[in-house]
Amino acid sequence: MADNSTNPATNPATNQVQTTGHVWDDDLQEFNNPLPVWWTYTFYVTIVFALVYWVAYPSWPVGKGFMTGVSTITYKNAQGEDETWHWNTRSKLLLETQEAAAAQKPYYDKLAAMPYEQIAKDPDLSSFVVSAGKVVFAENCAACHQAGGQGVIGHFPNLTDDDWIYGGASEKINESITKGRRGYMPPYGEALSGADIDALANYVASLSGIKVDAAKVGKGKELFHSHVAACFYCHNDDAKGRKDIGAANLTDKVWLWANVPGAADDAAKVAAIRGVISSGLDKGVMPTWQGRLSEQQIKLLTVYVHELGGGK
Repeated sequence: MADNSTNPATNPATNQVQTTGHVWDDDLQEFNNPLPVWWTYTFYVTIVFALVYWVAYPSWPVGKGFMTGVSTITYKNAQGEDETWHWNTRSKLLLETQEAAAAQKPYYDKLAAMPYEQIAKDPDLSSFVVSAGKVVFAENCAACHQAGGQGVIGHFPNLTDDDWIYGGASEKINESITKGRRGYMPPYGEALSGADIDALANYVASLSGIKVDAAKVGKGKELFHSHVAACFYCHNDDAKGRKDIGAANLTDKVWLWANVPGAADDAAKVAAIRGVISSGLDKGVMPTWQGRLSEQQIKLLTVYVHELGGGK
């Protein structure tokens, strides 16, 4: 027989388990078992917490408004003056943003005052560049250059290789970010015949070791250095390009506009080059970030992009 003497629902006088008095089918009874004490107190605590929360923070609707609560948040407004509002997520975001900016300010000040070549030698500043630079890059640059800076062939440059058509020195990267860039190559589809364009494509492909039609390479080389196609004006006699105008190096096997790496075979690679020569380029536009980002943020991005792997 079970010992009911320690059961809180047991009647001490009769040593019988208490019931609610409800009986079904003559012998099926409902015991009167109270909730555990810890559960009961926990329930009371949640009620108290809810009451405190309703008083401290915005809660119930009242008329056309709501109970704003007694908790407040103070932040700096656009004029730099303290402004206090009842607690709300917008004010909380503004305060947290300002606190984060204040915490980063010493690093930005140090970054602004230090020469580029010294920044990498400072461990704390280098760590700041990696963490803060990644955020600024993600917010402003990743939409085009992708999250890792690898770019998209035919649209946006790869920032992780060592091919810099405007130069990979920190000063040049800063100039590109600050002032923006606009690349252009005229379309030759109407100026040259299809055979001439095909010859030029074969010559350019040969500069990167692609298997081409040797008979067309000679004609293409002649056109490249002639005043008819005049490719050497921008890409130089050695086809290694000119950084002062952003003309690409055609000999380094790095492709920005023609999707040669994605081509299935050598013939497709030549076709990709031919398409660029025929249609030209007028989409190499990078907007200026001067005025949109602070000088400190631009310098931060400069160092971050330089350290992605391809800076010189």
